[in-house]
Amino acid sequence: MARRVVVTGLGGVCATGANVAEFWANAKAAHCGISRRTLTAEEYSLTLPIAPIDGFEARIEGLGRDIMRADRFSQLAIAAADEAIADSGIKFGDGLGARTAAIIGTGIGGQTTIEQGYVGMMRHGKRPHPLSILKFIPNAPASWMSIRYGLKGPAFAISSACASGAHAIGVAADFIRNGGADAALAGASEAIMTYGALETWKAMHILSDELCRPFSKNRKGLVIGEGASVLVLEEYEAAKKRGAKIYAELAGFGMNADGKDMINPAVEGAAGAMKLALSTVGAVDPAAVYINAHGTGTLLNDPTETKAIRETFGADADKLVVSSTKSMHGHLLGAAGGIEAIAAIKALEEGVIPPTIHYDEPDPACDLDYCPNAARDRRIDLALSNSFAFGGLNAVLAFKRVH
Repeated sequence: MARRVVVTGLGGVCATGANVAEFWANAKAAHCGISRRTLTAEEYSLTLPIAPIDGFEARIEGLGRDIMRADRFSQLAIAAADEAIADSGIKFGDGLGARTAAIIGTGIGGQTTIEQGYVGMMRHGKRPHPLSILKFIPNAPASWMSIRYGLKGPAFAISSACASGAHAIGVAADFIRNGGADAALAGASEAIMTYGALETWKAMHILSDELCRPFSKNRKGLVIGEGASVLVLEEYEAAKKRGAKIYAELAGFGMNADGKDMINPAVEGAAGAMKLALSTVGAVDPAAVYINAHGTGTLLNDPTETKAIRETFGADADKLVVSSTKSMHGHLLGAAGGIEAIAAIKALEEGVIPPTIHYDEPDPACDLDYCPNAARDRRIDLALSNSFAFGGLNAVLAFKRVH
């Protein structure tokens, strides 16, 4: 019989919060972390709206000497993991460390290390830092966690573009559900605030030149952010036995591939992933459902996701509420599914739906309730977190109350 999986710890950092409490307070307050910044590399520069984390450098020394030498995406991940573990109160002694997984997603990995290395080599003839590979490899955060906390269960990275975080959480839950682990640190991290990385995104012509306006008719594209999040997942009976605070049960997980196109999303794929996630949830009142949408603010994603929600819920789609917190913290790429899972869990816990801000012009192609511009009190019994990635890779997490 499959075991139940629950969330007992939350940790996160992004442009709108140095920790989960700050992130959630700012989400409810409709605070925007997007601003216009200039990135440089030698004589090259690029000015555009982004959502960086300000002030994180002051925290790095406190993470320890080894982590000080890691790439920024690992540092963000460790900060989130430290918070999640402290929040959970979990202890890895008495053999639990050997049964705990560390599964951390990233879309790109250590981009800061890569750019600094290339600039140094090609412009100044400098040899790469001897630890460059260990700094930029995608599995670095998962490896650091296994070392830092003494974890000897499954530890690896998942890299599936913007679905990486949701995939990591869902796969970690499957390990616990099927007996391959008893607990897990699961989430994702992304830090690509570099000139070179953002020039490549600009070249795709999908970046907004101002704010991120998901589902609004005047939307102009996505805004890149950075951040990390980690969830502590545990087997339900073990969490209950130790008296852990249980935020939610991860009751469903759906993942699939469109099998269609690298950049043009398919309604059928997104809807299929949502249906898979809902297939293990049981009966639920649609009026008590919240969806934290992928909601990128691009011309293609938003109407496709709207149609997918309607295909999944039918006439009941008009009863549920949808929002995109990317309008506040930007698109964290591989880490998006992690921080947005936290938003979904906190919404479920407190009965507050975070808003889609900068929404000011309804689009006939996007005709759901997007909780525009202000948070809303509402009982939530089920929260979905949607992540749909380049390459047509879809992942949906379903969280519900524990009864």
